[in-house]
Amino acid sequence: MSNLNPGLSERFLNLKDKRPIEVWEDLWQEEKTPWDRGVHNPALEDTLQQKSDILGNAIIKIEGEGKRRKKALVPGCGRGVDCFLLASFGYDAYGLEYSTTALEECQKEAEKYGDLVKPRDEEIGSGKVVFLQGDFFKSDWVEKAGLEEGSFDLIYDYTFFCALNPLLRPGWALRHSQLLARSPQGYLICLEFPTTKDPALGGPPFASTPEAYLEHLSKPGEDIPYDDKGNVQAGLSNKTGDNGLVRVAHWHPERTHEVGKDSDGTVRDWVSIWCHK
Repeated sequence: MSNLNPGLSERFLNLKDKRPIEVWEDLWQEEKTPWDRGVHNPALEDTLQQKSDILGNAIIKIEGEGKRRKKALVPGCGRGVDCFLLASFGYDAYGLEYSTTALEECQKEAEKYGDLVKPRDEEIGSGKVVFLQGDFFKSDWVEKAGLEEGSFDLIYDYTFFCALNPLLRPGWALRHSQLLARSPQGYLICLEFPTTKDPALGGPPFASTPEAYLEHLSKPGEDIPYDDKGNVQAGLSNKTGDNGLVRVAHWHPERTHEVGKDSDGTVRDWVSIWCHK
């Protein structure tokens, strides 16, 4: 993984007057999107199928109010393929993107499905897909969508954490803790990648070890120390913050994109599931 998308790093080293978030828009406009596989990661599909003992299904029963569909969020959704997968499992899926060009690709993707995504389970049915333009770190897009903080029953994070400069990780974790519904029904799924990249190589994608996810999500908003080589200094405090998330499952997926494997086919990606304590 040492040469993982080397061209991306150069674009973010010479920002001049641009914000990093604007560079992603440029890359979509230039059709330079090496992170975009064009299909959902099979690890998410397998997680939704195999971890129902933790996640449940896409329908939630509310005492005195009947049933409703769970809401799922995909921050940095790209062309939206994960949203359509979640909708097929019955979730009302919300894809968030800053790039307007990426959102145009989402609409093209939506045309493939017509008016309705085919459900995996006819009894549960399929959910709707909504694409939102906005900055993950701000709250205006939540309000414009008619939603509230803490209203997402499922959040899926794949190539979002690794796309962010590590300096933004405290805010990343804090926003997840704010957007995720409280237990027992709120779960964050992280597909951890790239887990074996040398942090000294920079990014994006930035090295994203399981230890980094654990330190940040257990202490949202707190500055987590890294050593001079870019490795997170794990275990300096075992205390989970007041708004911290707890990891309830962690495993190597049987299936993932090829970029998440070694040359011999060994899977290096991890999947983790988190909830409020």
